Amino acid sequence: MSPGITRRRLLRTALRGSLGGAAVTVGLPFLDIFLNSNGDALAATGAPLPRRFGTWFFGCGMNPSRWNPTKEGRDFDLPPELQPIAKVREHLSVLSGFSIILAGETNQVHRTGVIGTLCGGAPTATTDNPGPTFDILISDAMGSTTRFRSLEMAATGVAKDSFSRRSESAVNPSETTPLSLYTRIFGPGFTDPNAGEFTPDPKMLVRRSALSIVSDDRRNLEAKLGQSDRARLDEYFTALRQLEHQFDLQLSEPPPLEACSIPDRPNETPVSQDVAHVVANHELMTKVLALALACDQTRVFNMLFSDGASRLHSPGSSDNHHTLTHEEARDPELGYQPEATRFVMHGMEAWATFVQILASVPEGDGTLLDHCLVMAHSETSDANSHSVTGLPIMIAGRAGGRVRPGVHVRGAGDSTARVGLTLQQVMGLNISSWGSKANETSRSISEILA
Repeated sequence: MSPGITRRRLLRTALRGSLGGAAVTVGLPFLDIFLNSNGDALAATGAPLPRRFGTWFFGCGMNPSRWNPTKEGRDFDLPPELQPIAKVREHLSVLSGFSIILAGETNQVHRTGVIGTLCGGAPTATTDNPGPTFDILISDAMGSTTRFRSLEMAATGVAKDSFSRRSESAVNPSETTPLSLYTRIFGPGFTDPNAGEFTPDPKMLVRRSALSIVSDDRRNLEAKLGQSDRARLDEYFTALRQLEHQFDLQLSEPPPLEACSIPDRPNETPVSQDVAHVVANHELMTKVLALALACDQTRVFNMLFSDGASRLHSPGSSDNHHTLTHEEARDPELGYQPEATRFVMHGMEAWATFVQILASVPEGDGTLLDHCLVMAHSETSDANSHSVTGLPIMIAGRAGGRVRPGVHVRGAGDSTARVGLTLQQVMGLNISSWGSKANETSRSISEILA
């Protein structure tokens, strides 16, 4: 590097041109020169590359005998329904045999499995959440440094298809199309961290001022409300405070980032429960998400491939995945429901695609996936019996070196709260136990830790 060109000046360099009379600026990538000699931290500040956390959900489970590996440890086998992950197995671990422990609670079908896994305890009713989902706890700890505390996406095209929630009434709705996700992230309000120029949006100043005025009235309003309304108001102002902080971030110049590049605007795509549409939209959403993570727009995300009680269907068919799990006869020779199982395979193929896309983005001394920790899960094991025993779970990524992928861990009936506890600890939360009632645990899963 020329002695006259400092790192700081190079950080602010961009390519400029014009198209049709309009100025165009293309930011340079975050080159190796900006990293330390190991490629795992910023040379200027010593700050490590950011870690990210996410969940990936698929509905209606699997066939346990065709999904659960028989061998534990690193040299585990891939049964038929895990064959799609063969191309990414180096990036992930399989957790089998982890369950929701019921101690008097009724199995709320298509709910107990997912809420129990994410909240650490079996819900007592269809409207009960035993605490916030743990992605919320993680975003509370690390989401305040980014423009979006978290991003939720539903390849099904339904905004309410989301399990990220602080309570039953405080659910983070999903983006429903690749285009809406792109517009939210890279539309108005996006600041390219590599652009070389920064001008605060005056609209952000106005909005921030308005929020401050609203906050000043809180005390007077609370005095006039009952306990239930005060609780709702507190929840509302918590959201406002978080939003205010997000506006603060939009008024600050972002640091340059190595892997950040603005993707092309996706075209409008068909949205339906047709599995072909869902698969296509999921792949496009994943590509947009990958660049949102690389541009540090969020560090927490939740991707839903298919909803609980999956409504996915084949083109022209009146039967969806869920109805097939209950109404299709088991093939006497195969021993399983072949039509319903096709949707299991679609889900596993989509999960492999998701992992591949994150692993394809170079970042620092590795890839974007190396700096992520993603949990794939479902709300049931055998959907025909609505079982919450032996739920399918996979973990992808290395969390910046804190996790070692490539192992199969058998839970032998242990609570899925062990998984939630471990992932929260990996992401830096200072907790020694987690979960409620029979699912509470202080045992992390050491086999996946580096």
